[in-house]
Amino acid sequence: MADLAAPSRDFWLPNRMSGTGRFGILWVTLWAVFLVEPLSAAWDRRATAQGLAGIAVTVVFAVWYVGFFVVVRRRRMENGWLPERPVAAAVGVSVALLLAVADSVLLGQIGDTTAVYVSVMVVMTTRGRRSLVLGSLHAGLWYLTGFLVPGWHPDYGLLLGMLAAMLAVLGFQQTMIGNVRLREAQQENQRLAVSEERNRFARDLHDILGHSLTVITVKAELAARLIDVDPERAKAEVLDLEWLSRDALADVRRAVAGYRELTLPGELSHARTALAAAEIAADLPNSTDAVEGDLRELFAWTVREGVTNVVRHSGASNCTVRLTATSAEVRDDGRGPGTMHGEPGHGLLGLRERAAAFGANVTTSAVEPHGFSLTVAVPAEPAERTGEAQR
Repeated sequence: MADLAAPSRDFWLPNRMSGTGRFGILWVTLWAVFLVEPLSAAWDRRATAQGLAGIAVTVVFAVWYVGFFVVVRRRRMENGWLPERPVAAAVGVSVALLLAVADSVLLGQIGDTTAVYVSVMVVMTTRGRRSLVLGSLHAGLWYLTGFLVPGWHPDYGLLLGMLAAMLAVLGFQQTMIGNVRLREAQQENQRLAVSEERNRFARDLHDILGHSLTVITVKAELAARLIDVDPERAKAEVLDLEWLSRDALADVRRAVAGYRELTLPGELSHARTALAAAEIAADLPNSTDAVEGDLRELFAWTVREGVTNVVRHSGASNCTVRLTATSAEVRDDGRGPGTMHGEPGHGLLGLRERAAAFGANVTTSAVEPHGFSLTVAVPAEPAERTGEAQR
């Protein structure tokens, strides 16, 4: 009995004795009513020491049977059904078996009613096929006593009772195991949903603040250089800083609220502002009509990530954004990918995750003679490619 298990916490006795747990204990107690038969036989012999001993053993067996499940159930379990102390469960079943044998010795064949309860305990505390093997072995040995013990007869009713009880409890056990696994799957799904939401929020927050703070930093540096040279323009840059900071704060609030949506025209406008602040010439499309509707948010993130990297890393003097129905490209004439060290940043990783949801590919490459290109493209459908080839 090395592979022992206790019943599900929702059936027998939860730690705080919920309604389901109280019902389980009541059910176990009521089922013990069949012990009235050997108890009645012992009561008829109460004038003898053997009868009094039979009463005592039967009562002790009933208390042990009910108390066994209460004690085992109170212990924390691992893997849904395994008790922390399987040896204790094995001892509990063994004591019940000894009491059943003692009752049969004292009262005769009528005492073998207790064998049905032992069969249930074996099945409920043993996992998998082992429960069937041990339970069947137990039932078979009790049935053989009808042939081997003088004065006894083969009791088909006892055999059928043990087998029926074993199968019923085994089926109920499997149902409870399924319920445990279902709850575990639900908890895992909830955990994954929370993890995914955390990743989404972290990705959005990085992209929002990374872009906004980059533009704010560039404008602050420009305003500092212009204070003595062109105070009026410096004042205008400071006013822009106030507007950008308020806009960034609003973006963060929308991201926290969970309904932030980027628009492609809006990101092109922001890109124009950021590139102008960094004194980078911008070649941006005036219309987004060519882009398919379901790709506009993805391409808006592409423009944001690409322009942010151009302003922050490239040292470029020109930046070009190209949009088609299924692709978006941000290209510059800066130092190129050689300026990027180590693994890709969080912004690029986040863009790859977003692109994967649309089946799009993210490509980064050097531009000759110098520069860098970031492209997000959705592969055309085979039918579309065939149609284009025919045209």
